[in-house]
Amino acid sequence: MDPLVCRKEMRTRIFLRSKLKVILYTVMYLITACCSYAQEKTRIVVLTDIGGDPDDQMSLVRFLTYANHFDVEGIIATPFGGNNSIEKKYIDNIVRAYGKVRDNLELHEPGFPTENKLISSISEGIALKGMDGVGKGKDSQGSELLINAVDKEDDRPLWVTVWGGPNVLAQALWKVRDTRSKQELLKFVSKLRVYAISDQDNSGPWIRKEFPELFYIVTPGINAGGGFHHATWIAIGGDKFHGRFDGADFSLITNEWLEKNIREKGPLGAMYPNWKYMMEGDSPSFLHLINNGLNTPERPDWGGWGGRYELYVPKTEKWFIEPETRAIWTNVQDEVFGFDGEWHTTNHATIWRWRNAYQNDFSARMDWTIKSYDEANHPPIITLDHPEYINAKPGEIVKLSATSSIDPDGDSLSYEWFCYEEAGTRAMSNSSTGIKHDINDHDQPKAWLKIKKSRVMPPGTGTMHIILAVTDHGTPRLTRYKRVIINVEK
Repeated sequence: MDPLVCRKEMRTRIFLRSKLKVILYTVMYLITACCSYAQEKTRIVVLTDIGGDPDDQMSLVRFLTYANHFDVEGIIATPFGGNNSIEKKYIDNIVRAYGKVRDNLELHEPGFPTENKLISSISEGIALKGMDGVGKGKDSQGSELLINAVDKEDDRPLWVTVWGGPNVLAQALWKVRDTRSKQELLKFVSKLRVYAISDQDNSGPWIRKEFPELFYIVTPGINAGGGFHHATWIAIGGDKFHGRFDGADFSLITNEWLEKNIREKGPLGAMYPNWKYMMEGDSPSFLHLINNGLNTPERPDWGGWGGRYELYVPKTEKWFIEPETRAIWTNVQDEVFGFDGEWHTTNHATIWRWRNAYQNDFSARMDWTIKSYDEANHPPIITLDHPEYINAKPGEIVKLSATSSIDPDGDSLSYEWFCYEEAGTRAMSNSSTGIKHDINDHDQPKAWLKIKKSRVMPPGTGTMHIILAVTDHGTPRLTRYKRVIINVEK
């Protein structure tokens, strides 16, 4: 055979095999995604004081690029500013921009709600702030929508993400307590999960005091006195000036980065304004609900893109509106090696440690609004070759493996296995006198570690959280996770 013809046929075969591989990966990805989102969508209501600081508009744009991860039950405009303005029109405009790109988003992942479905979920609260908007005769379209959402015949909890003042939630709780039995009230409260972005009026502390059984994530306090600087959520877009912390990659939250990666990308990107103080202060309230393999919404103490929190009664600080009287999910520290080459032990690190991953993910999703499937990047699919829960004893070797993981675009994958020490219950330490578990072959599909015996923190039992982060080599690079929990027994 003519060598030129032979080489041409060989190139054709290689091309076809490569194309077939990409098609196979794509089909597997879509099947996996369909099953995942059909089973694991989170019910959510957003309360937003949109129209003041532009960060709410920014957060809503990001939120809608993940709308297929949620069952959006409501997007409710709440009052802001000294004149108690309610600007529902911002929600309307952003949702209409989403409607222009929704079909393109659907090419990349299934399950995005239609524009009409989201429009039907938009509502508003009463034009009174704080407890002035709570009590008899203070019902609103928003509070009634919230009550109806909780009352639905649905076993899944309803997450209420609070981007401003929570008096729409306070009114819903007030009315249910006023009109229903104690047992009915407890059932209503048990279905709610709240993640609030600090306190922006007095209705938040009132809710926590009056309904002690309510699941509530918050850093208490208001901005007066510097309260927001101490909040975990500020690490989403904070820097040394706006957040008073070091360690994060500040280049990823500049207006220049956002212009290139978000605003220039189609009609939805065009709705993303320049930040006034910092980027997207409200986004952590839903980032921890995204189905990325790391987040576990019912366990804030396990950590995720929205931060890590533990359940306790916080010490009263000068920026609190009033002392806390019950346990809430609130600030806790992680020790993280920063972008500046230094170790940092702060509550802010529980969010900024993931900054590269969540910013790249947002950039890729904005690509999805304007690009075809072949032109964009998609996250890897991780498959563990063993259970996610493993029992082990000190001295034993635990083998870890994810060799069946793939990338839907056929990109190469990088692996990182690490122990998320703070998320576990087994006492561990980075000091020479404590326990530090090094994972052997930590950058390979297969890894292993030996469960060390505790010398200084008996009894040495408890859980260890091993996180696998798999990152593809597409543009931008995207990361997904798996969590392996090792239960160390005697």
